[in-house]
Amino acid sequence: MSRSILVTGGAGFIGSHVCEHLLQRGDEVISLDNLDDYYDPAIKKAHLQHLAGFPGFTSVEGDIRDGDFLGQLAGNYRIDGIIHLAARAGVRPSIQQPGLYVDVNLNGTTQLLEMARNHSIDHFVFASSSSVYGDRNEVPFHEEDPVDKPVSPYAATKKAGEVICHAFHHLHGINIFCLRYFTVYGPRQRPEMAIHRFTSLIQSGQPVPMFGDGSMERDFTYIDDIVRGTVAALDRVNGFEILNLGNHRSIRLDALIELIGQSCGKDVIIDRQPAPPGDVSKTCASVDKAAKLIGYSPETSIEDGIEKFITWYNTSGNAHQH
Repeated sequence: MSRSILVTGGAGFIGSHVCEHLLQRGDEVISLDNLDDYYDPAIKKAHLQHLAGFPGFTSVEGDIRDGDFLGQLAGNYRIDGIIHLAARAGVRPSIQQPGLYVDVNLNGTTQLLEMARNHSIDHFVFASSSSVYGDRNEVPFHEEDPVDKPVSPYAATKKAGEVICHAFHHLHGINIFCLRYFTVYGPRQRPEMAIHRFTSLIQSGQPVPMFGDGSMERDFTYIDDIVRGTVAALDRVNGFEILNLGNHRSIRLDALIELIGQSCGKDVIIDRQPAPPGDVSKTCASVDKAAKLIGYSPETSIEDGIEKFITWYNTSGNAHQH
């Protein structure tokens, strides 16, 4: 029997890929998205239009902070599981609008957990973030590492989301896996995210801002790996666990920019900028726990992933299409 899965943030970058994967394997999907203007809503609407081509897809516009609305949603649709991806994203903007980030990311998550409790939905996957690890140098990052020193409001809201998830698991027995995503990239990536932004600047011959001395390191994870891990977490969610979903390999910022330049076949002009507050110096995931519990195994190297991204960008990315 096919299941009916609620995907919050279903019109977004990761959400649209997760919806597509679930639909392709025969699940019914309800996408819940408020289509906010953090980036051009037309991009999200194009994602939804693409998904509307699949049987079993329903798109609902609404806000995860609205408990009454969520209650009606759960009354109107069968929901067997929730993949909660909706959030205010971005470390730097969270420094400007901390109240908004707490409201959407923590209050919104709490309202969804309440809906799950009230309607006996006991499969819940929460998208957390590698940013919860704060600014630390010991790599790789393990799920057992202390995460009580976030360096941005965004990171703090993701850590708080994990904590409220645990409380609901403990009190109400909801099975919840919290997934700490490590810098996700690939086709449909948000336009302000590093790889998308760097590609568009390099392709148009403009200087690329490089923050700091280029030694900042990130564990970039290709979207297909994240989607497989997220869906596997939904299928196997049991009890309460926190899992890293990363690529388990970091690349320096200067090397990344160089790699994109090579893949585009263009020379890169670097515009050096001071390192911004709230950014951490490196991220790298241990994925041993995810491998053990959900069979997670990232398959796409950064080199292959960049090639795939640039192919998408050249064929459709700069036209907001698929």
